[in-house]
Formats: sequence, structure tokens, C-alpha cells
Amino acid sequence: MKQRSPWAWIPSLYFAEGLPYVVVMTLSVIMYKRLEISNTDIALYTSWLYLPWVIKPFWSPFVDVLRSKRWWIVTMQLLIGAGLAGVAFTIPATFFFQSTLAFFWLLAFSSATHDIAADGFYMYGLSENQQAFFVGVRSVFYRIAMITGQGLLVYVAGVLEEMTLIGVNDPGRFEYWLLTLLGKESMSVPMAWSLIFYLITAMFIIISIYHKLVLPFPAEDKDKLVKSFSEIMSDFGKTISSFFRKKDIWLIIGMLFSYRLGESQLVKMASPFLLDDQSIGGLGLSTSDVGIVYGTVGVIALLIGGVLGGYLVSMRGLKFWLWPMVFAINLPNLVYVYLSFVQPESFELICVAVAIEQFGYGFGFTAFMLYQIYVSEGEHKTAHFAFCTGLMAAGMMLPGMVSGWIQEMIGYQQFFIWVMLCTIPSFIVVKLLNIDPGFGIKKS
Repeated sequence: MKQRSPWAWIPSLYFAEGLPYVVVMTLSVIMYKRLEISNTDIALYTSWLYLPWVIKPFWSPFVDVLRSKRWWIVTMQLLIGAGLAGVAFTIPATFFFQSTLAFFWLLAFSSATHDIAADGFYMYGLSENQQAFFVGVRSVFYRIAMITGQGLLVYVAGVLEEMTLIGVNDPGRFEYWLLTLLGKESMSVPMAWSLIFYLITAMFIIISIYHKLVLPFPAEDKDKLVKSFSEIMSDFGKTISSFFRKKDIWLIIGMLFSYRLGESQLVKMASPFLLDDQSIGGLGLSTSDVGIVYGTVGVIALLIGGVLGGYLVSMRGLKFWLWPMVFAINLPNLVYVYLSFVQPESFELICVAVAIEQFGYGFGFTAFMLYQIYVSEGEHKTAHFAFCTGLMAAGMMLPGMVSGWIQEMIGYQQFFIWVMLCTIPSFIVVKLLNIDPGFGIKKS
């Protein structure tokens, strides 16, 4: 294996893992809202984009044995770049909704496959000690990708949207040179978002070339077929059956589907709520404002909540913190009930409210991830954890699909009350769980 510092590739690899996910799951929602797609259609069709992450355990065995992880990483990054370019190219088209969704599907499948390869390469490319050391680094750069996608890029899109004819006759303004370069007199909303996706395309082409050059060549990462198709399917069948023979499997499935039942619907309608005019129940923020509130302040609060949650669990264990965390992920959703009824005009107040909800989500989500690790322990734990994450994604996808329709039927105020009612099943399921008190406590 060529010796190369992990610092040369881990930050960029996990930035590249996080960015397409946030583009597909969050940036697409904001873009479609600004392009005047209904909340019903936004929630339904963007929720379907979760599907590749739901079913990725079913094709992960092929990524494990066909070609090398390194090959998959570079190839998928090029495909992600192609998908981003397709979105950028078709945004101004007449049938932009159908066309961009097709390219988002390509993005989603490529991104999910990239996740499989990157996580496998992480284990091949690092020693056990290095894996433990860099787990925090990879998490930080994944979150930086979220801030970039939900924050910086949304803010820039908002700035582009706000360009007017004023800049055309003033060579001292950035707008003058950009519009002159584009051969346009003014900036439209579709053009602004098209430019954003061309920008992300360029980023991914550069990232792919960079990883082609700097990724190491671990000895274990072989570029050959290891098993026959029949052997793969036989092993996969045994792995699936062993997962569904776990003790309390229906309780496990209930936990995976109920823990984020409220959040799965809120997350789809949060950005539309912030963007919609006050006359129809929203807060009337600009695109740039949403980039700051939801994509920057919110993500930073999410990160702080997650770090704090991990630290506290390491001190007292998952069982001790489970109830505080289930409250943390659910009760802060009340801030959206408050915002929908009061419709405050204070930007700072809105930032604080969103930060409270996102901090609670980050803190409470820690328990959810650790629970999945807990129930995956034993033989085939890597594959079983993949099944858990797939079911978790299904728990986000299915309720999210109908969230826009529910919101448009009953309005934002009643919708956020409905979200609070949907948190009740998580409390019931958590009450039934039996968790080892020692699990999660850091060993001396």
C-alpha cells in the first residue's frame, strides 16, 4: 500500500459523501419551492429519492466484490458530477420538473453507492487505531458538506435571485460582470439555480480527479471478482434471514419506523414554511435568509447537539440517556407550532427557534444511531447495521411522501400540531425497549 497521509483524503472523501446527499434531500426541496412546485409534489417526489438509501443493503454485496472500492469511489464521483450537470442543464427546460427529477435519481443512486464504497475504503485504508482517531474528522467534514449544501449554496442562490438590471450599467458591481459573461440583462430564478448546480458540478469533477490522484492503494482493496454470483446471493440470503430472526425483531422495526415519525414530516416542510408568504401561513423569508437560518445556524446547532449527545452517552450509557433523548428529538418541534401561530418578523427569533429544534434533533438522534449499533451486534454486524439504516431511511421516506399533501390540506398551523401527535408512538416504543445499561459507556 502506498503510504499517504489520511489527512490528504479523508476530509475530501467525506465532504464528497455528504454533499450529494444534502443536495438530493434538502437543496432540491428549496429549489423546487423557489421554482413554484406545490408542497404536495415536492414532498412526494423528493421523498422517493430516499429509496436508494433504503435499498442500498441489497446491492452492497456487489460493491464489495466487483472491482475495487477505489474504483467505485472515483467512478461514482464522476457519475454524481454528470447528474449534477444534468440538473443544471434541464432547470431552464419546459419540462424541468420531470427532467431534473430523473437526474436527481441518478444522483441518489450514485451517492448511495458511493457511501458503500467510501465506508468500506475507510476500513481498508486505515489501521484500527487510525479508524478510531479519524471517526471524528470524517463526521466534521460530513457536517461541513451539510453547511455548504444547506447554507452557503442556498445563500448564493438567493444572492443570484436578487440580481436586477441595476448591475448591468455599473461596471463596479459583480452583477455587471456576471450578467455580461452570461449575455443576459437580468437574472431569473431558474438561471440562478442552474448556475448553482453548474458550480457543484465543477466541484465534483475536481474532487473526482483529486481522489484519482491521491487515494491510497490498500492491499486488501483488490480489483477483481472474489465470489461467484450464486455465492453472493447465498451469503446474502443467510444474512437477511439472520437479521429477521433477531430477538424482538418487530420491536426493533417499530423503533426504526417510529422514532423519527414526526421529524420525517417536519423536515420536508420546514424550508417551504420558511419561504412561503405570511399570507398563506409561512414566514416569508428570502432564499438567502433560509440559507443562513436553516442551512448554517441550524446545522451548527445540529452538530453541537450530536457531539454533546455522544459525549454524555459515553459517560452514562445509552439506557440512561434514552428518555432524555427521545424527549429532545420530539418536544423541540413545538417551536414550529409557535412560529406558525405567531409568524414573527424578527430574524433573530426565527434563528433561535430553528437552532433549538435542530439542537434537539442532533442530541436525540445520537440515541437512534447507537440503538442501531446495539441491535446489530453479533455475526454479520456490518450487514445488519446496513439493514437498520435502510429501514431507518424507509421510516423517513414513507411519511415524508404524504407530508406535503397533509400540509396543503390542513395548513401550516394544524400541520405542525399533527407533527407533534406523530411523536407519540416513539414514546410508546421506547417504553418497551430493554437495553443493556452498560452499552455505550466508554471503557477505561
